[in-house]
Amino acid sequence: MTTEVKLSPRERLLEAAATLTYREGVSIGVEALCKAAGVSKRSMYQLFESKDELLAASLKARSSTYAATLLPATDDNRSPRERILHVFAQVESQSGAPEFHGCRYLAVQVELKDQSHPASRVAHQVKANLTAFFRAEAEQGGAGDPDLLARQLILVFDGASARAGIQADNLTGLIAPTVTTLLDAAGVR
Repeated sequence: MTTEVKLSPRERLLEAAATLTYREGVSIGVEALCKAAGVSKRSMYQLFESKDELLAASLKARSSTYAATLLPATDDNRSPRERILHVFAQVESQSGAPEFHGCRYLAVQVELKDQSHPASRVAHQVKANLTAFFRAEAEQGGAGDPDLLARQLILVFDGASARAGIQADNLTGLIAPTVTTLLDAAGVR
């Protein structure tokens, strides 16, 4: 006998927001979100102040999973160079999936353009955390300018995600040599 876990209306809204906005963009309507979640608009507004707050909560709810799929374990004993390359190997691997549309956090920032939007603030923090990871690894690996290398790596990450997300490029055989060149130039071990 299998027991099916029934998601709460809040969880269904968060899931619908994550799925629909990733696939169709943040301009998805409240009606479509509520329909996909099987929740009334009235219930949605009882649970979330606005669609903006729902979107922000949805992005925040996914952020730890996002980090866990990208980043290596903190105690994996690999070199900083290997840890940085691990992140890009994950992006390359994910980009091959037909449902890959790039980095959801970058997409939200690009679509919204308003840095004060609640979802933009969440996305900005997630991207800042990734940049901080790159910076810490760059410093640990002996980079001459860890700040510059972290900015270069996030630029490559976002560019690769965006290009793969719109099917403009295949990352296989492209991203690792690009990152390796940056790591070599920065002197990262």
